[in-house]
Amino acid sequence: MSKKRVLILSEGFGSGHTQAGYALAAGLKQICPQVHTKVLELGSFLNPTVAPWILSAYRITVNTSPSLVGLLYRKNYEKPLGRVATLALHKMFYHHAVQVVRQLKPDLIICTHPIPNTIISRLKASGLKVPLYTLITDYDAHGSWITPQVDQFLVSTLEVRDLLLKRGVKPESIQVTGIPVHPKFWNAQNKQSARRELGIKDMPTALVMGGGWGLLFKEDLINRLSAWKDNVQIVFCMGSNEKLAAKLQNHPSLRHHNITVVGYTQEISKWMDAADLLITKPGGMTCTEGLSKGLPMLFYESIPGQEEKNREYFVRRGYGEDLDSGDILDKWFERISTGTVFNEYPVNTFSLQPLYKPKRCATEVMELLHSAVQMKNQPSDIVIQRAN
Repeated sequence: MSKKRVLILSEGFGSGHTQAGYALAAGLKQICPQVHTKVLELGSFLNPTVAPWILSAYRITVNTSPSLVGLLYRKNYEKPLGRVATLALHKMFYHHAVQVVRQLKPDLIICTHPIPNTIISRLKASGLKVPLYTLITDYDAHGSWITPQVDQFLVSTLEVRDLLLKRGVKPESIQVTGIPVHPKFWNAQNKQSARRELGIKDMPTALVMGGGWGLLFKEDLINRLSAWKDNVQIVFCMGSNEKLAAKLQNHPSLRHHNITVVGYTQEISKWMDAADLLITKPGGMTCTEGLSKGLPMLFYESIPGQEEKNREYFVRRGYGEDLDSGDILDKWFERISTGTVFNEYPVNTFSLQPLYKPKRCATEVMELLHSAVQMKNQPSDIVIQRAN
């Protein structure tokens, strides 16, 4: 019997969409090694010359004019992509996207970003018979995710499900699966052993993340953090932002044996296992990974739009708190340094952890894949007619 094939399409506007795609692919392989998965950032794959310029422009806009990003997000919040934008994507990517689908012959296509979702939806309207599942990678649902050709929406929470229902999506087309995380996050390691393997001290530890997109920490936050360096071990994880990592390593307030600055690493799961507290931007993937480890979270520098919505959800549910003052930081560092964090905090994060089941998304997608293959009753050749 031939391998089941899953094509996962994303875009590089922020790291979370593609990260979710790779996490899902790894989860499917963990459950069923016979499944063949392929993850592509569709625009970058099909147009490698233009795509980096577009992504760079978006990244610059996020860093320099976040309010503009928020304005555009809110202005089009209830609307799907307009006819002109949809037609433009169709003209740019139609032939190449068709070739990709024909070559890979997927049994299932999953989109983790609205742009490939729109492109594949257009192909389905033109005759593509492959099931299309849309994985919404935040704790909100912007209108750009929604097209009538989607066979199944995979969403993070019941609240997101309700948003889709209000916008006319049929109940049977929505499945609450949670956002996928890599199998490394399916279980938590003992803190002491994780710290030992990472070469850090066995003491109260705060993990600070969020430098990958060049967002800088304010000086007052750095000073507030460094004031606790004798009592709390602080790990800065800056991802691929080598410039910011070097700046923090050379910062006079952060030169201390209890402060560690880490660049790009594939051991985020282990760093979270070693931590007692996560300080982060509220990206959908990072928040979900923190939740999978039962870590209380403090949120700073939310990008207006989906990150604000993520933050609102996590704060409302008691998974974290806004880091909107130095007093909040002091309160939490006092708690983790004295070991009273889970006794005093209004909501015990560990008691809520079972509500999020890290394996759930991959498990349910595997079930959907089995159903899609069983229902397949036509030849493998894909016939797609040109849309008007």
